[in-house]
Amino acid sequence: MMEFTLRNDELYCEDVPLAEIAEKIGTPCFVYSTAALLKAYEDLDRAFSGVEHLICFSVKSNGNLAVLSLLSRHGAGMDIVSRGELFRSLKAGVPAERIVYSGVGKTREEIRYALESGILSFNVESLPELEALDREAGLLGKRAPVSLRINPDVESHTHEYTATGKKENKFGIPYAGALQAYAQAAGYRNLEIRGIDTHIGSQITSFEPFIQAFRKIADLFNTLRNKGFDLQFCDIGGGLGIAYRDETPLTAEQYASAVRPILEPLGCRIILEPGRFISGNAGVLLTRVIHFKQTGVRNFAVVDAGMNDLIRPSLYGAYHEILPVHANGGPEVKMDVVGPICESGDWLAKDRQLPKLKEGDLLCVNSAGAYSYTMSSNYNSRPRGAEVLVDGRKYRVVRRAETYDDLIRGEEV
Repeated sequence: MMEFTLRNDELYCEDVPLAEIAEKIGTPCFVYSTAALLKAYEDLDRAFSGVEHLICFSVKSNGNLAVLSLLSRHGAGMDIVSRGELFRSLKAGVPAERIVYSGVGKTREEIRYALESGILSFNVESLPELEALDREAGLLGKRAPVSLRINPDVESHTHEYTATGKKENKFGIPYAGALQAYAQAAGYRNLEIRGIDTHIGSQITSFEPFIQAFRKIADLFNTLRNKGFDLQFCDIGGGLGIAYRDETPLTAEQYASAVRPILEPLGCRIILEPGRFISGNAGVLLTRVIHFKQTGVRNFAVVDAGMNDLIRPSLYGAYHEILPVHANGGPEVKMDVVGPICESGDWLAKDRQLPKLKEGDLLCVNSAGAYSYTMSSNYNSRPRGAEVLVDGRKYRVVRRAETYDDLIRGEEV
């Protein structure tokens, strides 16, 4: 997290003290670094230079309009999984022809909206989806651009909830049935087959799963070409991991060096769908200590951010580094950092060594730029905090904190 640094015992985002943001904006709040977002994007873009490619940022990882707009202005497309994410992307100014639509449950209404918007391609996840696309495209007098998401049955060595490339997962069309699926797709008059797609999971930190999957996809790509399919692109999904703790993730250059020899001979456009790799370490969550509670058995730092703000620790047992915004150099104490939610599963960290904390102390939860705000909720009727984008010495609120009126908007007695 190179753009989040300690200066004179105080944490900064780029050239802005995090304490300044917390004081003016309030906590909990998410803070994103423009420089970190662009560096990760540009590293990946540079690693694939010389190959026709399109980087479609995964909107589910971070859907803030300012983040999407920033990446789009630098050439990114978007990988979406819902009508809401398409709506969000278009509002951020992303050209529809740079948007690919993934997801296992596209409704007919969502399909119509995407067809009318003119997206680049639907990543088709099942045979029934082919039929639905053909029908809706016919009703609109259009041809639906499609690629088939093929499940290569590769072990990605990640958390079971984020593995998507095994045959028992709900995603994609089984590899063994791929040729039959393409033959069926070719029989629909209102479909235009543009490519092939795969995505094997998230937070992958080694070469092997990608190499195994892409070799199988490349073989299938060539077989389809030989059978007369005019495939324009190969969508290799996302999945590149980041360092949350002691992981050694692949750099963009290492990843490209490993997979380009497999993909370049295909002679087509390569589409990538990174999310966490770009935004994960570009954001933090700021939270204040409400109480420091000692029970005689455990110590608890009770903070104002909970599982409604950051559910990854509760959901996945995920590790996020937590640092005091002001380093006091005092002796460390083992503690749990927990939120105010009425659930025993409401925790941000367990058995963590931190300086003894007191009411009002400010903490920074690292690696919170992906799958954090997008997975947040109003559980326990708690308004969600603001999102802030830093650019050098400047910062601005790019999503205001919710009010209590926001909590009941749309409800009636």
